[in-house]
Amino acid sequence: MRIAILLALAWGAAARQAPFTLEQALSAAFPSDLAASTAGGKVAWVSNARGVRNLMVAEPPGYQARAVTSYTSDDGQELSGLEWAPDASSLIYVHGEPGRSGEPADPAHNPRGEVQAVWMVRLDGTAPRQLGPGERPAVAPRGGRVAFVNRGKIWWAPLDGSAPAALLFQALRQCGQPVWSPDGAKLAFPSNRGDHGLIGVYDVAAGSLRYLDPSTDVDLYPQWSPDGASIGFVRIPSDGLRPVRQARREGQPWSIRVAAVESGVGREVWRAHAGRGSVFREVEGANPLRWAAGGRLVFPWEGDGWTHLYSVAAAGGQAVALTPGEFEVESMNLSPDGREVVFSSNQGDIDRRHLWRVSAGGGQPAPLTSGEGLEFSPVPLSAGDAVAFLRSDTGRPLRASLRTGVQIRDLDPAAIPADFPAGHMVAPQQVIFPAADGLSLHGQLFLPPGGAAGRKPAVVFFHGGSRRQMLLGWHSMYYYSNAYALNQYLANSGYVVLSVNYRGGIGYGMEFREASHYGPSGGSEFNDVQGAGLYLLSRADVAPGRIGTWGGSYGGYLVGLALARSSDVFKAGVDVHGVSNWATELGIPPTAPDYQLAFDSSPMAFVKYWTSPVLLIQGDDDPDVQFNQSVMLAGALRKQNVEVEELIFPDEVHDFLLYRSWLQAYRRAVEFFQRKL
Repeated sequence: MRIAILLALAWGAAARQAPFTLEQALSAAFPSDLAASTAGGKVAWVSNARGVRNLMVAEPPGYQARAVTSYTSDDGQELSGLEWAPDASSLIYVHGEPGRSGEPADPAHNPRGEVQAVWMVRLDGTAPRQLGPGERPAVAPRGGRVAFVNRGKIWWAPLDGSAPAALLFQALRQCGQPVWSPDGAKLAFPSNRGDHGLIGVYDVAAGSLRYLDPSTDVDLYPQWSPDGASIGFVRIPSDGLRPVRQARREGQPWSIRVAAVESGVGREVWRAHAGRGSVFREVEGANPLRWAAGGRLVFPWEGDGWTHLYSVAAAGGQAVALTPGEFEVESMNLSPDGREVVFSSNQGDIDRRHLWRVSAGGGQPAPLTSGEGLEFSPVPLSAGDAVAFLRSDTGRPLRASLRTGVQIRDLDPAAIPADFPAGHMVAPQQVIFPAADGLSLHGQLFLPPGGAAGRKPAVVFFHGGSRRQMLLGWHSMYYYSNAYALNQYLANSGYVVLSVNYRGGIGYGMEFREASHYGPSGGSEFNDVQGAGLYLLSRADVAPGRIGTWGGSYGGYLVGLALARSSDVFKAGVDVHGVSNWATELGIPPTAPDYQLAFDSSPMAFVKYWTSPVLLIQGDDDPDVQFNQSVMLAGALRKQNVEVEELIFPDEVHDFLLYRSWLQAYRRAVEFFQRKL
């Protein structure tokens, strides 16, 4: 017995020694918000290096990345909303992000407070200038103006900051993302009216405001025709009722309409088929509806059960399938001439992403990338056939890259530090296993390097969303890039790590995403939690009594279900800002018919069976999951004498804004699992 205990202690000590630090695993600068100039072939992006965010620019012919801002601190102030000036001499961006109250988030506790504002920076090295408080900027193609949203109203300011920002016009309710006409004379915007939505147009010279083709439905995503005479938009049926969160595979069909700007009269040019796939489904990007060359509108639809791209003539007619097959399109952009669509999808490689191009009028899609890497967010440049995009692989995190001809290279090689432990990253294996009810699930299995014999502790990771998909490499979202780093660190510390793509996620078709009785309508994902546990228990390299789980947001909800309903399998858990009670999180009145179902689908309904220790982590300015979810859960568990540990970040939001918050959270998670598993 003494020898066995000593061996176990020795193994545990060895398991805590990963060959790299968490700081190293999280050290690469993370790129986001790729934006191409309309002239000059330039590209810009946001670089987040250990919480220090700056704007990067690469220009032809050399395309050597350089910073055009000089922020120096991990202050929690996000940079986003990149827009180029028409002459490509400057960039417009947003500095700051709102918290739960709508006030600017301030996780670094600035005594003077923070302001979410629109800024301009020139590429010549001069200091940035604040244009005014707000977000969602839109630069006019002419006239040297930028419009933006400030507290639900549209303001504007001179592009050079030569005069203060001013309210552009008065409008009821909440105005959304402004969109300039091609000549810069008019501005379109969606108007959120609660139970319905309108498309507004403001004429700058005339000082007039009108709404196009108004109805009782929700109108979104205005897109100007090249001649500025018409606007296409998406119409989503509304019944005026509180939405019930449940699977939606069909509903009243959505449609595409085109309205004449001068008269406001609209007409339907396309309508989704009734039945399966009749509910609107977006793709990533600023506007899922694009007006392409040849008078065609490009849009997403899942009429065959998969998220695909289609195009239809603006005059109306049959839609042409641009991307048929059993795969999903994630993001898309038009070529500068509007003749081609460049998109990312998992065609032929369901747990990765690659880039493709296809004619806006139809035809066979042609691959731009392939292999074991992952490619995301293509942005065609205004020079030649160059395409900027983001790419990663199993060892190296996301980086900004450029494809010219058939050559691909990174734009900022210095974004990955020299001591980044790429060589220690294990290649996650694709695994397919059944849920408890037989549904086939995909996951990524991270095995400790070295192939040492014996049973090892294991950890199951559940992503958030739930509209997400974890992949066979570093993720394109900052949150899940960080999660991939932690999973790699755990594997290198001796854990078998299983990342689960549970029902409700993307990448596997509409029926998988719109799972029956998911979340607050039944918690059917618990079948996937059970399936993950059974899969690990079936492995000869996993110690049955040493399985834990971690996850954030929706993944935290599944961690709660795992511990509340299967503490016999899951012996410890790290719940990062998870939902513990759907009824209160969704604000369902106790008298509503779906209140009890939402509660019964939650960890709180099973808290009396919860015995495993848990670490709760959350920022108390979380705008996405109420902080009260952690408060209620901690109180209920303590009444049950369950061991509860906490890590609370005052003024931090959901997707932690401070690098040091991520680092502290992950250190605590690792230390917690070391003690409990």
